[in-house]
Amino acid sequence: MLLKGPAMLRIKYIVHSVLILCFVAAGVLSTVEGIRIHAKAVLAQVLLQKAWADTKRGADKARPWPWADTWPIARLTSVDHGQDLIVLAGATGRTLAFGPAHLLSSARPGQVGNTVVIGHRDSHFRFLKHLRIGDLLHLESADGVTYRYRVGEMAVVHESETGVMAHGTTEKLTLITCYPFDAILPGGPLRYVVEALPDNNVNHSHRKLQEKPVVVHPKEQTTVYSADKLESATAS
Repeated sequence: MLLKGPAMLRIKYIVHSVLILCFVAAGVLSTVEGIRIHAKAVLAQVLLQKAWADTKRGADKARPWPWADTWPIARLTSVDHGQDLIVLAGATGRTLAFGPAHLLSSARPGQVGNTVVIGHRDSHFRFLKHLRIGDLLHLESADGVTYRYRVGEMAVVHESETGVMAHGTTEKLTLITCYPFDAILPGGPLRYVVEALPDNNVNHSHRKLQEKPVVVHPKEQTTVYSADKLESATAS
């Protein structure tokens, strides 16, 4: 028997109300989860600062908490953008929840080659969206030596563009995060890449045309990287 009149209106009202409540609940849960992740990232940096101090005093693989499977290997700072971040060893999904991480297959700070550091777009590496050509970055190694880099290029690339992580034969610092910065859903295919060269090697006149990020079309690749697969992707 088909419902008509007031009965049908009541059913439509109930269904409509339930749908609204579901959307509201989903929004609240998403907000709470975002706050939890951000708080986790901020609090972790406090413990990481202590582990970094221990590392500089000579401790080997100073773990920030007893069950940690990572440890500090560098300190990344940007005075212009108010950033002081401890860089962890191993760019795995679990490590990235606590701070930016060094791709172990890339060059260590100060070595010849490409030093690759990964971070989340909505926490530690959110400041990348504000970097400009010529901005100064400092990367301090565990032995206390500080290396100065100038931002030389920014670009938006497809996740299959693993060439941005290539080792190379010249010293440079590459910072990578997901893109767009304000995306509602995580896990998109685009990455925001910042390349910085040793302070005395940046050719600003040559690089200035690259200041506005450009999208590079994906090439045929057999390996696709994402934040939680970077180590295995580059090791293969």
